[in-house]
Amino acid sequence: MEERADLKLVGTKESLFTQRIVWALKLKGIDFEFIEQDISSRSSTLLLVELNPVYKKVPVIVHFGKPLSESLVILEYIEETWPLNPLLPLDPFDRASARFWARFIDGKFYEAAKKAFFSSGETKAEGVESVAEGLQLLEGQITGKKFFGGEKIGYVDIVVGWIAYWFQYVEEVGEFKAMDSKKYPYLNAWINNFIQVPVIQQSLPKPDAVKAVFKGFKDAALAGAN
Repeated sequence: MEERADLKLVGTKESLFTQRIVWALKLKGIDFEFIEQDISSRSSTLLLVELNPVYKKVPVIVHFGKPLSESLVILEYIEETWPLNPLLPLDPFDRASARFWARFIDGKFYEAAKKAFFSSGETKAEGVESVAEGLQLLEGQITGKKFFGGEKIGYVDIVVGWIAYWFQYVEEVGEFKAMDSKKYPYLNAWINNFIQVPVIQQSLPKPDAVKAVFKGFKDAALAGAN
């Protein structure tokens, strides 16, 4: 590991957005201090208000006392600050393409998954259909490749990574099914390759903890709707 350089990561083990940063730092060999939060506690809330006053969410990195939030922004910062073991491609077009797919995952696909997870009836069906369309697009991107980044994990793999583990619990708690190993064989193969990488596997939270978080989100949404 490299010298820590006063780098702290504020997050939760169950957060798919936090784990992106954990993966990136470990893949680059960067040492850091993980400050785990209990987002239900007042002290954690106050800390996040201080470090991330705009969104009040994890993850946040603090580098030499300066906080930075939002996982895609943090990933870009890590890449520029520690260029060794690059996550983004060197070719400008390929770099732009990687950023496009990252935004697709955190934009259109994530919103479709939320719609399928939180909704019911016709609206839920529309969300599931949109998720399936997104999975088909990802299938096209991974076809013939071990990872989205080629032969090794890259930026897109890290951003898409939550689908490899968290998505099965999104489906379970959200009571819908979109991922089909037979319909998306290359994406399914990527999932198996991704979660078997030691850096990834060692960081995965326990299933019960992830399901508890998602159930909490859903219960809170139902309570708010009543």
